Amino acid sequence: AEVNVPVIGGHAGVTIIPLLSQAYLSLTSSLCDVPTALTKRTQDGGTEVVEAKAGKGSATLSMVYAGALFADACLKGLNGVPDVEECSYVQSTITELPFFASKVRLGKNGVEDVLDLGPLSDFEKEGLEALKPKLKSFIEKGVKFANQ
Repeated sequence: AEVNVPVIGGHAGVTIIPLLSQAYLSLTSSLCDVPTALTKRTQDGGTEVVEAKAGKGSATLSMVYAGALFADACLKGLNGVPDVEECSYVQSTITELPFFASKVRLGKNGVEDVLDLGPLSDFEKEGLEALKPKLKSFIEKGVKFANQ
């Protein structure tokens, strides 16, 4: 799938004007391929940014934005806003892995509940199973590092 938004003006700050009223979605492949394509782009987004910057930078704005959203959610929870949910990588029993990223409910005590994954499509189930060996090795490496 491709989203096309015409952009007019210059190339910096307020001189850049996206014409959102003219945006459209063009499906260049069958609908069956859309989850695969979007998943791949999501997984490789950081790498694409580094490659686009020819190795001279990273996707720091994406990370900072995600961090800001999470910090905002944490502050809401700590201030008593009910039912604040956000994805977070936490110690978990959702899978057989000791740590896992999933939705959590935030509250006055921080993470108050790790939420179930909910219904998954066959594609998502396959992806979940496929990620486990690699994530397990990352967890083991991180735990080993933390215990040094």
